[in-house]
Amino acid sequence: MPAQIYNPFEQFNFSNRTCFLSGQALSSHEEKIQVFPAWLMSSYNLADQSFKLLDESIATYKDLKIPCAAKINEEYLEPLEAEIAAAFGIGFDAVKNVDELKLFQWAGKLLYGILFNEVQAGLKQQHAQGQEFNISQSLIHKFSQLHLMLQSINQPVVFEDFRPFSLLLFKVNNEADLFGYRDEINTLTFSLRIKDFGLIICLQDNGANRIYHKDVLEKIEGQTLHPIQFEELNARIFYSAYLFNRLPEYHILPADENTYIEAMPLRGMSSKPLFDFWQNKTYGQVLENFWKKWGFLLLEIIKDPENPMSFLLDADGNFINAAGIGLPL
Repeated sequence: MPAQIYNPFEQFNFSNRTCFLSGQALSSHEEKIQVFPAWLMSSYNLADQSFKLLDESIATYKDLKIPCAAKINEEYLEPLEAEIAAAFGIGFDAVKNVDELKLFQWAGKLLYGILFNEVQAGLKQQHAQGQEFNISQSLIHKFSQLHLMLQSINQPVVFEDFRPFSLLLFKVNNEADLFGYRDEINTLTFSLRIKDFGLIICLQDNGANRIYHKDVLEKIEGQTLHPIQFEELNARIFYSAYLFNRLPEYHILPADENTYIEAMPLRGMSSKPLFDFWQNKTYGQVLENFWKKWGFLLLEIIKDPENPMSFLLDADGNFINAAGIGLPL
């Protein structure tokens, strides 16, 4: 029997009566799971901490939930959570041995869970005002593609000679008990800095951001980073994800019980570069935000407009050893 792919964006079904992943009807409103898993909230005392949604409303981490069929959770999500929790509990050496697809699935499920809550909040707000909920077609396209990829968690989905993401993992000299989380919903970019590692995933770029930063990544590969270096890399990736100007397209080929996904060329029919023009002033503003802890201001960062301040690479383009950076972690 062919696999049944579910697309919640076709009918805009974000009801608590429908499993977010499979689309099957649920028996009650109580059939839910946490967006931020219990093990992660417990490890970093997140449950009652504030989480700001895009509409500026404030929830707590434990408030963020998504409807999920008990069978889907028990058979697919709980084993995934257990594997990720075990690796994250150890740190970098264990995380680097986790299949990248599983890290993508875990991060994607978390980011989609936040998105689900954002959409629900938007629908309620617009309904209360007697208006229709508006969201751009490009975002619907991007979010539905992510949801399609997430069904590799509970269905035999085969990615034909490509990975839909760029994943970067580095060893980082973090403070003990640090929880550093960032996301950008519009670009589907995820970042987590805990234990002794930092993880960045562009969830829907077919690896383009990794290629775009190839020169820098080759210079820092295998190095242990100071936190300010990882946050600089974060800023570079988050900014380039914003500059990425393609909406990836895929051929979906159901065959027997499998669903095969084949990526269409990102260049398509356009001769336009995959990324819009990099502007150092805008990048500097992004970097200022990521470096907020260390107090560097935009004027310092772009004092030389052609060469923004960097703790990753020196003036000759060589990696700066973390041990030589005299800044707090």
